[in-house]
Amino acid sequence: MKATGFTHVSVYARDIEESARFYEDFFGMERVPSPEFSTPVAWLRVGNLQLHLLQSDDPVPTRQHFGLDVDDFEDAYRKADEMGVLAAGRSPAVRELPDGAVQMYLRDPSGNLVEVNWPDVSPLDRTLIPETKKVSGPPGVALYMDR
Repeated sequence: MKATGFTHVSVYARDIEESARFYEDFFGMERVPSPEFSTPVAWLRVGNLQLHLLQSDDPVPTRQHFGLDVDDFEDAYRKADEMGVLAAGRSPAVRELPDGAVQMYLRDPSGNLVEVNWPDVSPLDRTLIPETKKVSGPPGVALYMDR
């Protein structure tokens, strides 16, 4: 037996509605029906996968995160900057991985760390994103496994 893929990721949300609105508005996720558990939940569709929000006042792990692809990295960067949700302490805000992919980190309303990914640094508008930090690694390091 071996795992064949992910179906969903679950994260805590202090306020289900506020968090669901963030993911719907920022990432264009679609709320889908969810079961009635003992704790409030919201399920959101992202591509063929789901993000599950679980009502909780428990502390959010500081560095635990999940990664999302977007259809427009520059728009995501612009939106994140305008909303003030770029994760603090990351300078510059965008990192370039050894395979040429780029990433930035955001914080959702509950404090969850969200990694936003894009496969290729080369077409990015350097007037919008003037600086990236190149991350080193051994040969074969790749964020996107299908290349």
